[in-house]
Amino acid sequence: MEIVNNEKKLNEYRQKAIALVSQMNLEEKVSQTLHPASAIERLNVKEYNWWNEALHGIARAGISTIFPQAIGLAATFDEDLLEKVGDAVSTEGRAKYNMQARREDRDIYKGLTFWAPNVNIFRDPRWGRGHETYGEDPYLTSRLGVRYVYGIQGHDAKHLKAAACAKHYAVHSGPEDIRHEFNAVATKQDMFETYLPAFKALVQEAKVEAVMGAYNRTNGEPCCGSKTLLKDLLRDTWGFKGHVTSDCWAIKDFHEGHHVTNSPVESVALAMNNGCDLNCGNLFVYLKEAVEQGLVKEERLDEALVNLFTTRFKLGIMGDETAFDKIPYNVVDDKSMKEFNKEVSKKCAVLLKNKNALLPLNKKKIKNIAVIGPNADNRRALVGNYEGTASRYVTVLEGMQDYLGDKVRVYTSEGCHLCKPKVTDLANGKDRFSEVEEVCALSDVVVCVMGLDSGLEGEEGDQGNQYASGDKPNLNLPGLQPKILELAKNSGKPVVLVVLSGSALDLSWAEENVDAIIQGWYPGAQGGAALAELLFGDANPEGKLPITFYSSTDDLPEFTDYSMEGRTYRYIKKDPLYPFGYGLSYTTYNVHDLKVSSDTLTDDGIDLEVIVKNTGDFAGRDTIQAYVKINAEAELTHVPNFSLKGIKKVELSKGKEKKVTIHLPIEAFALADENGEFVVNKGTATVYVGDQAPDKRSEALTGKGVLNATVKIPETKKL
Repeated sequence: MEIVNNEKKLNEYRQKAIALVSQMNLEEKVSQTLHPASAIERLNVKEYNWWNEALHGIARAGISTIFPQAIGLAATFDEDLLEKVGDAVSTEGRAKYNMQARREDRDIYKGLTFWAPNVNIFRDPRWGRGHETYGEDPYLTSRLGVRYVYGIQGHDAKHLKAAACAKHYAVHSGPEDIRHEFNAVATKQDMFETYLPAFKALVQEAKVEAVMGAYNRTNGEPCCGSKTLLKDLLRDTWGFKGHVTSDCWAIKDFHEGHHVTNSPVESVALAMNNGCDLNCGNLFVYLKEAVEQGLVKEERLDEALVNLFTTRFKLGIMGDETAFDKIPYNVVDDKSMKEFNKEVSKKCAVLLKNKNALLPLNKKKIKNIAVIGPNADNRRALVGNYEGTASRYVTVLEGMQDYLGDKVRVYTSEGCHLCKPKVTDLANGKDRFSEVEEVCALSDVVVCVMGLDSGLEGEEGDQGNQYASGDKPNLNLPGLQPKILELAKNSGKPVVLVVLSGSALDLSWAEENVDAIIQGWYPGAQGGAALAELLFGDANPEGKLPITFYSSTDDLPEFTDYSMEGRTYRYIKKDPLYPFGYGLSYTTYNVHDLKVSSDTLTDDGIDLEVIVKNTGDFAGRDTIQAYVKINAEAELTHVPNFSLKGIKKVELSKGKEKKVTIHLPIEAFALADENGEFVVNKGTATVYVGDQAPDKRSEALTGKGVLNATVKIPETKKL
């Protein structure tokens, strides 16, 4: 069912909004275009703050469930799970809203308009906000984003459970420190092939209620005032019916950073005239002057308000009763939420290396274990950014202590500061090295917990960002972490590296020297408990990389270059360290017997069928991935190496097998041309099916390849 899919009901809400707006004077109208919308008592309009965050849980308004950061959720490759997470988030959001509204608390972060998900493409691992996204692939981002929106907005035919927002529209992924003045230049081909598909999917499939413009310019136009993006594409071509909000204080960038206007009045006129309905910030107070000067027609202001109040009517917060009004506060952070959060966290982790099957560890054979490193007991490394407040945080150290109890001695050392040369200010450098050497010597196994936290990678302006306004200067483990890892290796004990980060790091040395590596992302408030269960085999890793792990920034184009050439698995020319779609398991799977419904592409696409068998010793969930490579007869430019076009999760007990079917529509065989139009090109396509990508590095790491078949494309046609 589509969200609020009753056209009669939608028209009713819009008519109510039109009637309400028609009773307002100009000052009242302007007051409704700012994120802290004022009350209009004579019309029984209560104050409402549009700004709320729900990237991976309800943020910034007290206690809530903090799920794994978005990049970790992306590693599940699990569409159904993303909708369940979104539903849990909106359940807590409604519960908190109901309580707060009852107590007349209408402050910031207390509304039902959630500015999530972030469906920008994580094109460069240096970008500090990449961990807010679903990774580097437009198909995966689209599928997960659509289902998260479904979870947030619900499936009630009359009302939205909450309102989701697709951000940041569009072509936005750093650098953070120049975002207020930066012009992202992208070809139409890259825009429609890579940067825009997720936004289109959220608008047309998920019926996302809001779209947020980005800070930067795209091809010369500031995104929050772009006729190309907001009018021509979003409204006229895609048929968007919701409301558009600016990013926060982005409109003042028009004259202060981008210099496309000369004054605040000109800036608000440009934004409003080109389709921005709501200002996160305070600049839209100048709309009164803009209307009085004739720079903005009052009819356009009315249209913006109708869009905004239609959303409020759809949410049922303008006096209607909804099915969601009775969700009680006690569902927030309850036992079932904590348990679900831990289950989600276990599904996010990616096993990158497991030499000689060191993992899972056997606690019956271990008497002493070392848990060391700056992220071993770092709460901030659990949650990423745009986070709420958990009632309890379980770090990896705490998770191991809780899991092992008194049966195994857990030694620990911080080892080093996350990025500085010493832990204690007055100490000499390397002030925890001797402690590390001792606890390693006393232990049977060493677990090193390293990486980053949101103080090192995040949004420009976030407190605590150490480098480049939140972007990473390189892919290295910062500070003395590499030295601590060397000390652990030199102890002669088996070493497990657990990386908590929101982005790809250069793990080349670890790949060569340590025994096992787990990418844990920012695993949420229950992350330590989840990772302990994974390390000891009570859960089986099933995550796959939603991003490419490069060996060095030397393998990357300039950060400011928005061409996709040389970026992500779809366009790289060098073998990566760890490829997109890669992730090991404690069990083994055999994917065999590929059948294709037709050897010639039809207008309905084709169906792929494989058998997946669990051939190992553990129950698990495999991720079947379908990729398409286009081999056109005509010479094409900028063709992806291959592209993900289908995913399916399959759960298998030891020794069991299942048939998996993936449908590839005709659109899966289309490429954007230089005009941004999608074309199915005459020739052939190679389809690949397996539980990894069809690249040499994946094959080298896993010792197996994927299945493939050739599909004829009989004619060239535009879609």
